[in-house]
Amino acid sequence: MTVPNTLSRFSTPGHTALILRIGLGLIFIIGGLWKLSRLLSPDHAAAIVNRYTASNGYINQFFQDYLFTGWMGDIMGPWGFLTALSTFELLSGIALVLGLMVRPLALIYTFLLWTFIVALPVHTVPGETMASATFQAPALLVQIRDISLSGLMAVLFMLGAGRASIDEKIFGTIATSPVLNWNTLGLLTRLSMAAPLLVGGLFATTGAVPTYLTPGWILLVGALLLISGVGVRAAGILVVAIMLWRMGNGINLDSSLLDIVNSFKREFAFLSAGAILAMLGGGEKFTPRDLKARTSAYLDSRKLRSA
Repeated sequence: MTVPNTLSRFSTPGHTALILRIGLGLIFIIGGLWKLSRLLSPDHAAAIVNRYTASNGYINQFFQDYLFTGWMGDIMGPWGFLTALSTFELLSGIALVLGLMVRPLALIYTFLLWTFIVALPVHTVPGETMASATFQAPALLVQIRDISLSGLMAVLFMLGAGRASIDEKIFGTIATSPVLNWNTLGLLTRLSMAAPLLVGGLFATTGAVPTYLTPGWILLVGALLLISGVGVRAAGILVVAIMLWRMGNGINLDSSLLDIVNSFKREFAFLSAGAILAMLGGGEKFTPRDLKARTSAYLDSRKLRSA
């Protein structure tokens, strides 16, 4: 993987994979632990099941009917489903941090994260008011962070386990492929990170859309820099600052440590992505310079054909 203008000795493909997989793995370790701590508690189990299956929860009626009725419902009810999913989250998160089965897990999560979007209960019909509470914004906006995480998982799949991983010790150095370069992976990383900033900046007044407690115009500036490919390293530093700001404001001394970190668990992945972009930039693909070169090449080819 070619990385021009390297800023640090940690900017190798193996270290890039290490930083990214730890950030992503922490999401599922924290989320899995938090949910299991409640699902396995007689005092909290009913509340968390209701939280996921309520009209403003995370599983819409279509998927509840599909999952919890008929032969599937005979095997596993809502509590069993959430417990199994949370256990998988915890174990897969640990595996990612340790660098075990990184590529298979990254591929699974690249697609699995999209199920959280299609399963969200949403009501957006004009002129109608729902009798019960539900999300009033499109699921793609509410769950934009999961779309971003899906893109980062795809980057991790291409990179592999990287340094300090069990996969590397067992199979040798598998951090990258000689056919890959940061122009491709940088594009996907910067666009994945731009998505939640763009949505947060444009729809800051919508309660269900995450804004990281940051003014919308700041989010928009970061998003536009990442999309354009101009000033990506500065945008990466901005992303790190935004995530640290959100995490610092999420600390509530009246809550348990697990409750605190669960409130900003996704920010660990975005923090790692921002750090990577600050170190490596976002590649040259679809930057103004690249677009100019592509346009010139296309016009030249047209002239040759018409000659």
